Parts: sequence; structure tokens; C-alpha cells
Amino acid sequence: MHGDADLAEPARLMGEPARAAMLVALLDGRSLPASELAGVAGVTASTASTHLAQLLAGGLVTDRRLGRHRYFTLASADVANAVEALQLIAPRRSVSSYAQSASAERLALARSCYDHFAGRLALDLADALVHEGAITPLVAGEPGRVLDPGTPLAERLGIDEGIARAGSSRRPMLRGCLDWTERRPHVAGRLGAHVLERLIAEGWVERRRGDRSLRVTGQGAREFDELARG
Repeated sequence: MHGDADLAEPARLMGEPARAAMLVALLDGRSLPASELAGVAGVTASTASTHLAQLLAGGLVTDRRLGRHRYFTLASADVANAVEALQLIAPRRSVSSYAQSASAERLALARSCYDHFAGRLALDLADALVHEGAITPLVAGEPGRVLDPGTPLAERLGIDEGIARAGSSRRPMLRGCLDWTERRPHVAGRLGAHVLERLIAEGWVERRRGDRSLRVTGQGAREFDELARG
């Protein structure tokens, strides 16, 4: 039997600015080397190593060695959800340059949220799936249901294929994840991961190097415009 959750421990780990920057950098689900995380956090290699050791011990990240380098990844979707939830209540930093403004706009439009699609375009996609009756209306933090994988958009996104590939994982098939920039839920869960993979494979969006925003291709812009028009 266990008592109440010890919120103070993960809060302590996330509350240090350098460690927080590292966790946000890992929110797109990629594995990054310690040297890149040190640069993101603005600390020396030795200081980054100390911070990463604490994140490892606290169960917030995992690591693997490839050759001479160690790569770090968020430990689970639950960790990603916790970091995203903190972004909802965290104060916003002031934007003081064009580069910061452009980066903020890219992230608000389209980004990866751990392994699924987030931002304004992700909400357009979720709204379209709900409108055509493919999925139930999304509630933040709650499981949803697939109603009809045969609707036009669901077929284009290979929803039935995503269901077949999902297997028997304990992770929900479909879950509403509260979008921290738009304050409404987008599609998460195993199906959310499948949809992001599909958007990248079909050439609607591409990953950027350096942050977790996604570049919308010309084809993707046309597809999302069509969704917006209904």
C-alpha cells in the first residue's frame, strides 16, 4: 500500500531552469546527446552531466549509449504530459526579437507533443475528425473512442491501420491532450502517434532541426486549408 504521491520530488527536478530546458527540448520524443542538451540549457558539459544524472535517478529520462555518445529521451508519455501540463500554468516569457517571435508562431501553428501532433493545425484536424463522426469529442486527459474509421478523413489518415498496429498496450488508444498554446484538446494516445507518423509519411509536415515545431509543406498547407473550409 502506498500513501499520497510525493509531488515535491518531480517538482524539484523540473523546477531547476537548466533541467526544465532539457525536458522541454526532449518533448518531441527524440533522443538527444548530452552535448546538445548542454547547449539548449546553456550550461557546461560537466554541469549538464550532473543535471542529467538527477533526471535519470528521478525516472524522468532514460539513456542509451551509441558509440562514444549517450542519448537521452523522456522516460514515458506520462512525463511528457506532466511537462506539457506545467506549460499550461507557467508564465510566458517576453518575446524580444524577431527570431523568438517567429519560433513562438511556428510552435503555436504545428509542433510535436512527445509523439503526437499539436498546435492550431492539430486542433483543426481533431475538429474535422469529430465533425465527420470518426471519433468522439475530446476531453482533456480522458480516453476517447473511435466511432467510424471509414469516414473520408479517417481513411486518409489510416485510422484503421493505426488501430490494427496498436496492439494491446496499456496506453489509451485515443486520449484528449490539452494543447498548451490553444487551451483545447488535440488527439493523443496510440492513435495520435500514428496520425503524426502518417502526416510525416504523406508529406504534410516535416520535422525541423533545433526545435519541435513542424514545417508545413506546400501539400500540407493545401490539405489543411481544405480541412478548414470543411
